[in-house]
Amino acid sequence: MSTDYEGHRPLVAILRGVQPHEVVDIATALIDAGFGIIEVPLNSPEPLNSIGKLADTFGSKAIIGAGTVLTSNEVDQVMNAGGRLIVSPNMNETVIHRTKERDGLSYPGVFTPTEAFSAIDAGADALKFFPASLHGPEGVKAIKAVLPPSMPVFAVGGVSVPTIGDWLKAGTNGFGIGSNVYKIGWNAEKVASEAAAFVQAYDAAAAG
Repeated sequence: MSTDYEGHRPLVAILRGVQPHEVVDIATALIDAGFGIIEVPLNSPEPLNSIGKLADTFGSKAIIGAGTVLTSNEVDQVMNAGGRLIVSPNMNETVIHRTKERDGLSYPGVFTPTEAFSAIDAGADALKFFPASLHGPEGVKAIKAVLPPSMPVFAVGGVSVPTIGDWLKAGTNGFGIGSNVYKIGWNAEKVASEAAAFVQAYDAAAAG
């Protein structure tokens, strides 16, 4: 289990729908703004192409991976393309096991304490509470209270600049951020502006 995020903020930029021809420019804007973990969901156009470009360009300065990973075969495809982070919307022990066999980082999606403990037992590096908006900060806080203190908990879905402080106070360790830092059609300048606002809000809340 890795809890230092290799020196990066525990903020995962989710680039759902990103195109291979724009992904490097978008990622450059994110990294310059302070994001160091980038996820391309596999239901994006040519996701393995995008992941390969990101790994080739930023593999030494960012953690690159995939989201919406549902099978062990997809784990292999992502790893073979150069990705290291495997994020899923669900808790699939086979996916977690294969990720760890390939020395990847496993962030499975969970919603209940049962799923959370099953993911921990399978070797997950962090837990992705999804959709976190249905729990709210207090719901995640209640579940986190019974989890091992060293297990990072990420909130995904429903986290915004105004609410990030509430999530941190509830004990959330990190965040997966999608439409608040990237939407289909946004250019690098727009992404840079939104990402910088999110990083600033995170830094201020984490320091307070």
